[in-house]
Amino acid sequence: MAEDEAAGDALLSRLLARIRAEGPLSLADYVTTCLWHPEHGYYATRDPLGRAGDFTTAPEISQMFGELLGLALAQSWLDQGAPAPVLLAELGPGRGTLMADILRATARVPGFHDAMRLHLVESSAPLRAAQAETLAQWATPSWHDSIADLPEAPLWLVANEFFDALPPRQFLRDGEGWRERLVGAEGDRLIWGLSDAVRLEALEHRIADTQDGDMVETCAPAEAIAQELGRRVAQHGGAALIVDYGQWRAKGDTFQALRRHEKVDPLSAPGTADLTAHVDFEALARAAAPAAIAGPTPQGVFLERLGITRRAQTLAHALTGPALESHVAAHRRLTHPEEMGTLFQVLGLHPANAAPPPGLEP
Repeated sequence: MAEDEAAGDALLSRLLARIRAEGPLSLADYVTTCLWHPEHGYYATRDPLGRAGDFTTAPEISQMFGELLGLALAQSWLDQGAPAPVLLAELGPGRGTLMADILRATARVPGFHDAMRLHLVESSAPLRAAQAETLAQWATPSWHDSIADLPEAPLWLVANEFFDALPPRQFLRDGEGWRERLVGAEGDRLIWGLSDAVRLEALEHRIADTQDGDMVETCAPAEAIAQELGRRVAQHGGAALIVDYGQWRAKGDTFQALRRHEKVDPLSAPGTADLTAHVDFEALARAAAPAAIAGPTPQGVFLERLGITRRAQTLAHALTGPALESHVAAHRRLTHPEEMGTLFQVLGLHPANAAPPPGLEP
């Protein structure tokens, strides 16, 4: 707790000095600094996952999630003729739990492990170390800071709760224009503010479905990554599974901060909380052309199509007592509409001349 307070105070001082010198920050600039400052940034200094961290992701809840995603990727590889060599890649792999489950589940798919070369897009030094340890029995990954650094080859990729952590910008509708939400300073604290209203070509398509006072979030880094993913899949073959919370054509203020699994003020103690915003899947789909789009499909529906209930029943046979109760709760949390089943969506990318990944059938 004391370390968090000291880190938050240190980054707050830097942010206040920057705002006084340069003026208010866009939300994207604020988030980027809070998450990735080399000394005090959230991801640069800690492992945020699990019960001891600030949030828990689906792979940490149950092995079934990664197993089924892995088998979906492997079946997609088979459907496209089992090319070799290929890239098996993950964006933001956390501790490596998801990829470990993917590799364990696909170990019996004939030829898949021989064909694949493991690549992880991860810039956090603490998380790279955790990934190396988790995956040691399966493969030695190649790490990259950016998707642009991946080799040009057929690509089977998964991104789970990756896009929600990319820095968003927020715009408030004002007549025919938009006022950007900014982070400013008042004394020794950070405050919200708004820019003057301007017309924005990038948001002209949102005039029809918004009213004065409505907020729209954009994320240029997410769209750039989706564009690169779409290009690679369309050009070389492969598939991408993007799993995240969000909706099609998102609207409203979805920006939030999580510290120790609780929502907190995103402007307090900068650098000590996870900062996220819902993913606009329409924006990703528009950016990913010329790849074909499958979904988005609710996570619960996607997992049920892949057979998660059957897999859960098989695993349950060896469990009793608290272990069984935990297993049943994990299945519910991943699939139930009131848990992650509807809030989380799955978007697939695939070549126009290939079938969509399993679970994302029309």
